[in-house]
Order: sequence, then C-alpha cells, then structure tokens
Amino acid sequence: MDNVKIDKDALSSDGRKQAARAMINALGGAVPFVGGLLSAGAGYWSEKEQEEVTNLLRQWIQMIEDELREKGKTIAEVVARIDMHEEKVKQRVESPEYQALLKKAFRNWSSVDTEYKRQRLRNILANAASAQTTSDDVVRLFIDWINLYSDFHFEVIGEIYRSPGVTRSQIWRNLKKAHVREDSAEADLYKMLIRDLSMGSVIRQHRATDYAGNYLRKPAAKRSPPGQAPTTAKSAFDDVEPYELTDLGSQFVHYAMNEIVAKIEFQENADV
Repeated sequence: MDNVKIDKDALSSDGRKQAARAMINALGGAVPFVGGLLSAGAGYWSEKEQEEVTNLLRQWIQMIEDELREKGKTIAEVVARIDMHEEKVKQRVESPEYQALLKKAFRNWSSVDTEYKRQRLRNILANAASAQTTSDDVVRLFIDWINLYSDFHFEVIGEIYRSPGVTRSQIWRNLKKAHVREDSAEADLYKMLIRDLSMGSVIRQHRATDYAGNYLRKPAAKRSPPGQAPTTAKSAFDDVEPYELTDLGSQFVHYAMNEIVAKIEFQENADV
C-alpha cells in the first residue's frame, strides 16, 4: 500500500479536506471493503470524523500487515531449517496432515504476542516437518499450548527440564525472581501457573513407579501430635515437593525449545 504523506501546514480548511480525501482514496484502493465503508460514510460523517475513521483504519491495516510479515518470516525460517533434499521430508511438507498443522498454527496468530512465542512455534513446525517422533495429534496440542500459556509458563517448563526434581522455591530463585509475600499478587500468579501446568499434564510432582511404569502409592502421611500441626497453609514457594516434566512435557521441550540449525542463511529484507 502506498504511503500517503500529508503537509502539516495544509491541515486546515480546504487542506484538511483534501488530505482526508487522499487518505480515503488510498485506503479504498488498497482494501475494497474499506473503500465501500468510507464511501457509505461520506454523507454521514463530517470531514473531521472521516479523517479520524481513516486514521483508525490505517492503524488497523498496518497491524494486519505486521501480522502477515511475521507469518512470512516464520514460514521462511521453517523452510531454512528443513532438508528438502530428503524425499521423506518433501513428502511430509507437502502432505495434507502437515498443511493442516500450518493452518492451525497461523489461525490464531493473535495469541502469538511475543517474539519468544513466535520462535517456539517456528521450532514446532520445523521439528514436525523434519522428524515424526510423536503423532500429529500431540503436535496440535503443542500448538494449542503456545496460544494458551505465557512466556512465564515456558520459563518454568525450561527450568524443570534443566533441573528435574526441582522445587517451587528453587524454580523461583533460579529464575531470579524477587522475594514476595505469600499474600501477594505475584505469589497468587505463581500458584496459578503451577496449577495450569499440572492440570495440563505438562508437569507433575515426582512419583515413584514400578518396573512396568505404574505409579506407586505414596505412604500415608503421619499426623502431627496435637498442638504441633502447622499453623500456616502450604507455601506458594514450597521447598519440599519435587517437580518433573511429564513425558508429554518432555516431548514439548524437544519440539518447541530445541532449535534446528538453519541450513541456509538469508536476509529478512533481501530482494528476491
């Protein structure tokens, strides 16, 4: 879309009207639906209102252009990381199943609100194209997690991956978080985050298993003698219960946090 430059000295009386009309024409030519709206509103809005609406629409269109640019960058980085010389990879990328994963990844792009998330999504798509170590159903779940969880969630996942058996208190300290009160908003947020990941089957408290992988029951907790029971609730920063990733969580780390090295180098703004 062509940029429309407006002389500030001309933004009065006739100059303002001409500038508003120029912006309307530019928007209408770029996006037909917008042109129809502005034409319909020409007899309803004043010149000032038309200019305000036009500026608002320009901002929204710019937002859409930025989103398309991010999607294009992500696709280019995925392609740069897969080996198209391998026939299996070519068949995988061209398959309806992989195309469906791409569509799902880009359908809810508004949830990819940070560069960190964009890179995690790129890694998932690149790993899903290069190696099928898990089913596409699981990969779709990983894409949902990118939309569902925040960067803070992923930082906690990464810390548990690096230090299996780590406690809530150790995670908080390892992430260089400041000391806060138990009744603070930060403590409530941290408890909610741990609960989110536990309920989502990403992490769990460590549990012993038998040789067949069955979880063993925990020994019954001994009751404290009368008058010696704890007087406070379990801390958000508990330093007793160890946490670990579930197998699903471990696979997510492999797909989302392990980056495939780019096989070709390219410049984002290079001319084709």
